[in-house]
Amino acid sequence: MSGMADPRKAGAGPISRARLDRGRGALGPALELVHTGRAPTRAVLTAELGVTRATAGAVAAELEALGLIRVDARPSAPAGSQGRPSHRLEVAENGPVALAAQVHTDGFRAALVGLGGRIVATTPGCETVDADPAKVLGAVVEAGADLLRATGRRCVGAGLAVPSAVAEPEGLALNPLHLAWPAGEPVRRIFTGLVHAAGITGPAFAGNDVNLAALAEHRHGAGRGARHLLCVATGHRGVGGALVLDGRLHTGSSGLALEVGHLTVNPEGRVCHCGSRGCLDVEADPLALLTEAGLDPGPEVSLLDQADDLLRTRYAEPAVRAAAETLIDRLGLGLAGLVNILNPDRVILGGLHRGLLNADPERLRAVVAERSLWGQSGSVPILPCTLDHDSLVGAAELAWQPVLDDPLAALR
Repeated sequence: MSGMADPRKAGAGPISRARLDRGRGALGPALELVHTGRAPTRAVLTAELGVTRATAGAVAAELEALGLIRVDARPSAPAGSQGRPSHRLEVAENGPVALAAQVHTDGFRAALVGLGGRIVATTPGCETVDADPAKVLGAVVEAGADLLRATGRRCVGAGLAVPSAVAEPEGLALNPLHLAWPAGEPVRRIFTGLVHAAGITGPAFAGNDVNLAALAEHRHGAGRGARHLLCVATGHRGVGGALVLDGRLHTGSSGLALEVGHLTVNPEGRVCHCGSRGCLDVEADPLALLTEAGLDPGPEVSLLDQADDLLRTRYAEPAVRAAAETLIDRLGLGLAGLVNILNPDRVILGGLHRGLLNADPERLRAVVAERSLWGQSGSVPILPCTLDHDSLVGAAELAWQPVLDDPLAALR
């Protein structure tokens, strides 16, 4: 078993080569269980993997030797418990990180994200986005490289979240409608080249921001435990959707599934950037809320910040409440159609939609229930997203996936 780190260095004691050989194929599944919080103890890890206690111990020790997790060898038993307490497992506090980058209409940001979806460091958000994708991505990669130099962390790879469908297998940003970028820009190739030019090791990936938010929420947030998870969110402009099926993003045949922003929810409504009229994209985003409330957006802060602040500080005003109710009704209509088609077991809402849900949860749930066959049973929970910077965390998940698949190969 050449290339395996010696688990005895992690304080696990002598472990036979045969036991490690039997457990090697369990390294990735075991790491994912700890990464997603589903195996907080070695006893749970043993049960989830379906292996012997000795094999689970060897696997945990190997992951600790790789610097990925920490095994608490001196756990304390809860008061009144019986039997020997199990070793606790958690991600390594000073372990490797992934570089995560996000670009949106009002700026960009870089962060370092460790296992468990923990943001280790982040840059201040930049508030301008150049029309040249290479300039923007160059700036965000440079900011990420500065974070890596400052922290001295090992990097496993990089992930990028963009407000556009990303076509596979080429990695093209097909419809960056709210950026001044040309359609079809090869963002993954540009990002990969810049990452490697900056001396950052590991593979690089790119994906749609709402897809990545859904992935992060499913692994670490409000979507944890859902089998079929629908996520709908509005960030700085427009509306996006994503679907996680049995733990995996459903992206369709070429990465373009769940373009929910172009569902019609108001046939006589605003003209959409896609050429249609009354799409969710322009009827239920921050600009729509401000416009419905009779306000002219200011240039000082982002549209999302202005809309969130409006709900938080002025919701009692009749004009603001009426505007919010209009958006809730349109959002609910769109959600009902999606629930009828997809039959998810949970719906989570992000961005401004999280604020609309919190402002009047009964109204939104009533609209969905009234318009949806599945919603009428009351069996589809609608919940707010819970992670800060979930698209950044999701971008990091792309970079972490090769490590979760095969820790030894990825870190060798």
